[in-house]
Amino acid sequence: MKVVILCGGKGTRFREYPEEIPKPLAPVGNKPILWHIMKTYAHYGYKDFVLCLGYKGDMIKKFFLEEEWRASDFTINLRNKQKETHRSEEEDWNITFADTGAETNTGGRLKRIEKYIPAGEDFFATYGDGLANISIPELLEFHKKNGKVATITCLKPYSQFGIVETDDGLVTSFKEKPRLDYWINGGFFVFKKDIFKYIGENDVLEQKPFETLAAKKEIAAYKFEGFWQCMDTFKDYQSFNELWEKGAPWKVWK
Repeated sequence: MKVVILCGGKGTRFREYPEEIPKPLAPVGNKPILWHIMKTYAHYGYKDFVLCLGYKGDMIKKFFLEEEWRASDFTINLRNKQKETHRSEEEDWNITFADTGAETNTGGRLKRIEKYIPAGEDFFATYGDGLANISIPELLEFHKKNGKVATITCLKPYSQFGIVETDDGLVTSFKEKPRLDYWINGGFFVFKKDIFKYIGENDVLEQKPFETLAAKKEIAAYKFEGFWQCMDTFKDYQSFNELWEKGAPWKVWK
């Protein structure tokens, strides 16, 4: 079963990061956030990836093409280039790198990889900047049970600010960044291949395609209450790395 990851956005709110890299390559610990997303799916046996590339997509290709020597001990003869690998920690993933355009919207990126999804097969999809300790098998089971064209992981976010409660002009209590009482789109989708019938060449996936599917009652909501966080800003990047040092709550693998 394919795992499609949207990796092409420019990440305009991420420009405080000191290096000019695509956001999916922002390091969390010693690996890019994209690697952590892929590792989550691979932990559950889903290792066939399609990366929807756009902004600085060549850098993402280069990272994986160079992963062999980064993850290995080897001896090389500089004259004839013969190489002997002694130890390798390289992942056994199959990755399709698909150039989906520098300015393409999320739906358009998905539309451009339709040819890589086998006929009649469901597939996973997610954004290239969010991590969660989500159970992928439970998500898939929920999707199959409901039989809809799309399943979206929904979650209640935490407030970015502390909450002040008042009564009759007086402060009665403080709540430090509580979980809010509404659901948001957390990515981690499962789609039937029929999803492509609803997507135009440059649609924003979260607008017309999802609105049409919702009107047809063809989107199931998988309500998730575990750890989830996305990397929208440089502050989020710093938070991810602090969490990594404390044990990485999204880390489902050993």
